[in-house]
Formats: sequence, structure tokens, C-alpha cells
Amino acid sequence: MNFPNLRTSFLAVAALAALACLSPVTHADPLLSSWLTANSTKYARIYTSPANRAASISTTTWTGQTSPTYAGIHEINYSASWVYLKNTGLASYVMGPWNNPNLPKNQGTATKVYRFPRTPVIPVAKTLTGMGVIGILVDGVSIYNTSDGFSYSVANGKDATPNGNIGAGDGIWNRDAWPNEFVSFDYALNHPQPSGDYHSHANPIAVRYQLGDNVNYDPATKIYSENTATTTFAHSPIIGWMNDGLPYYGPYGYSNPLDATSPVRRMVSGYVLRDGSYGTTNLASTGRTSLPAWALAAQNRAQLSSSAQYGPVVNTTYALGHFSEDYDYLGDLGFTQGVTSTVGAYTTLYDLNKYNVRYCVTPEFPNGTWAYFATISSTGAPWYPYNAGRWYYGTKNAAASTTTVMNADTPLTQYFKGSAATAETWTATPVAASGNDLTISWNAVEGGTYQVSATSDLATWTNLAPAITAAGGNRATFTETGATSGETRRFYKITRTGLATYDSVGY
Repeated sequence: MNFPNLRTSFLAVAALAALACLSPVTHADPLLSSWLTANSTKYARIYTSPANRAASISTTTWTGQTSPTYAGIHEINYSASWVYLKNTGLASYVMGPWNNPNLPKNQGTATKVYRFPRTPVIPVAKTLTGMGVIGILVDGVSIYNTSDGFSYSVANGKDATPNGNIGAGDGIWNRDAWPNEFVSFDYALNHPQPSGDYHSHANPIAVRYQLGDNVNYDPATKIYSENTATTTFAHSPIIGWMNDGLPYYGPYGYSNPLDATSPVRRMVSGYVLRDGSYGTTNLASTGRTSLPAWALAAQNRAQLSSSAQYGPVVNTTYALGHFSEDYDYLGDLGFTQGVTSTVGAYTTLYDLNKYNVRYCVTPEFPNGTWAYFATISSTGAPWYPYNAGRWYYGTKNAAASTTTVMNADTPLTQYFKGSAATAETWTATPVAASGNDLTISWNAVEGGTYQVSATSDLATWTNLAPAITAAGGNRATFTETGATSGETRRFYKITRTGLATYDSVGY
């Protein structure tokens, strides 16, 4: 039925926050505007088993997470010097399952916030990245460094492991998390540790897909994959921020670091396996009897002094790449970052220094910035050092802070407040007509209960049945049967009348 004079009105009432966008307006500071906040009104979800994943059966509660909680970033505040985040640490895509006993959980506490400097400082002396959080992805998920926290134990003739009962190992030949823990990663290439901190060691491919960064997704298999078929790339978005306040980009940047009109290509890591190529020591021939220069510096050693510090021979159990120290940095072998250079029989070009950083222009920083890049191989597989080298490039600032510190940092401005505090808005196409029936849709807060009311004269409002609960996502719809019959105009208002109980720790 042609109904050209239909109008819709979204009227704010006491139980409904004032009309606002789900995401804040673009801000001049990328440290504020790059966070993925649009999904903060969705519950975090996991697949609890491969069978449930195959059947698309996810859940919002699980062992350790007995009430639903909202995904990702839910509050951003800033002062002149700092940006503060509150987040659950849980992604807005469906996480899991994992081949380990750990499950993720809300990482919020009553006092915890994350803090990033708005003006990074680049010191001469660098600070080693440690275990735990070294940065935050833009969806609120933690970034960890290359290590899984364990190393080879010469006395025991084997790797230390989480359940090995031999401690953490010698700390000389340190296990690389990617090859050693890959079996416990989900399809987003992340996993939770025992306290439930869901985190990324390498190539956070699912959030890259959400941001449109050259990643394919197969909805049937639910597998993410690098789009290796294309030869035309867009510059990667900011996918996270490190504790030193520098941005962390996906794998693609301008081929000329100072020219935003130059072609975009994959950024090449400066690290290569110690297999005898590029002037590296061939560990398969010599055994693990020496450390690369970068590792000697990181461990504050002159060189390995005896067989009591040697690693295991290269074999199928301890394949090359098993340990971080199986990689050498091309800059320590005479090659020059950023230019095609030749040493001996080898010519190569690599983009990133030993910190996995370069100085470059980017879409967000047209005047240039130091930036980390995710590193992958030409096949799309993660490649060492994945996100950051063994050190922070900038001055490390403790990412974990407290609400007391934040509230004392004045003047403090709130940039974003989401999840249950988000104001509802119409969807892009809020009204759809089918015969005499009208369906209206709005961006809702998951778990919210909504009363739809209608009027034709703006004087008498009628509550329509049934009330709607936003479930399964952050969009709600209501269909009024016969809405256009005998009417020339129709108005609607939506009132949020309730909100389901959720895990609000840290909000």
C-alpha cells in the first residue's frame, strides 16, 4: 500500500537516554577515535565446543562468567596527558572454542582502568616487554608479547610447561607462543590464560576482519584467512595501542614510509630464522650453542658460557622457530632497514626495526609517527615478532592504572560511555512496510526490554504488545499489524523499561 506521508518519531522519555550516536564523532586524536566502540551494546559470546561452533550455538554465560557482560570498550576518558579505558577484555565476535581448560571472563574490577600517554616519548634506553598485557587491541582485547612464559630447562632436558612441575625453565631458550600454543588458539588466533584474560600473541585476524583489513571470513566454516589473492591493498587500520602510547597497525603500510601516495604493501619483518641464510648461524648444523645479538642484549649476556646453557638440538620436537632465540635480526647482520641492501650473497628489503617499528606517515598520522605493525609472511601466516620486538620502542607506561589516579587527573573529559549506558538510535532504515504492516527497527542495548507505543495524532498514545527484549545482538524490531489501515500518518516512541542483570564489575 502506498503510504507516502508516514513519519516516524523517536521520542526520549525518562527511561530512555537522550538521542545520541552509538559511536562518538571522529576526534582529531586517533588515540581517542580509533577504539572499536560500536559493538559495546552486545553481550560477549563464546562457542563452548567445536560442535557448537559448527552449529552456530554460542552462549553468553559459561564457567567463570555466570552472568552476561558486554563486549569490549565501554568507557573512554581523557585528560591533557592521558587516555583512560574501561573494558571487559572480551571481543564482540564469538570467541572460542579452545583446546585448553581456560575460559575468558570479564577483566574489569572496581578500580582498574588502562592508561595510555597522549604524547609518547622515545627514549635512548629501551624497556623490555614483560609477561602479561603489553597493549590493548581496539576491541579491548589484551596484547601479549612473543613468549608463552616458559623456557628450556637443561637440567631436566625438556621445556618447562604449565603443568610440568619444573618451574619456568632457564630463561635462555624461551618458547615462542605462536608455534607452542597455537593448538590452544581459537579461530581469531587468541586464547585465555588461567585468570580469564583473553589475549593476542600474533596477528589478531578477527578484529582485523571487523575493521576491514584485507581478511576473508567464511561464514560456513567460520574461518578467517588472509586475502592473499589480492595485489591491491588499503593501508591497514590501527588495530591496537601499545603501553608506550604508539599505535599498532595491521600488516599493510605505504611502501615509501614518508609518501602516502606510494603503493601499499605488506610490511616485512626484520627477523629471519637462523638457518644459515642471510649470514645467520645455521642452528641445525651448530646446535643451539649461541644466541643472536638481540637476545644477548635482552638477557644481558656476553655469550653462552657452557653446555649448561645450550638449547636442544634442532629436530622434530624442537623445530627451528620453537624458541624466540631461533630468530636473528637482519640489522645485526649488516642489512639496512628500509632500503634494498646486499650482504654477501643475499639481497633483501625489510621495513621494521628490531622493535617491530618504523617511522612513517599513515592515514591517521599524515605528518608521521613511530608505529608498530603486525607481521605476517607472504602466505599470511604470523611471523616473528608478530606485534612488538623484545623491547618497547617508546617509554613504557604502566597500562594498568586505577580509577583513583584517573579521577585525580583533572580536568578529565568523558569521550565515550557505552554498553548499558548507550543511547538508543534508529537503524539506518528504521521503517519497512509490507502491505498494511509496518516494521520498525532500532539500535538497542542487548538485554534491554522495550515498550513500543504508537499514535496517529500525537495526543493519545497506545502501548503495543508484546514488549520487545533485545536478544541475540544489539538490534531490535517490532511489527505492527495493520498499522497503515485507514491512517495517513503514524508516530512511534520506544521506551526502555528494563535491563536484564549483567556482570557490571568494572563499569
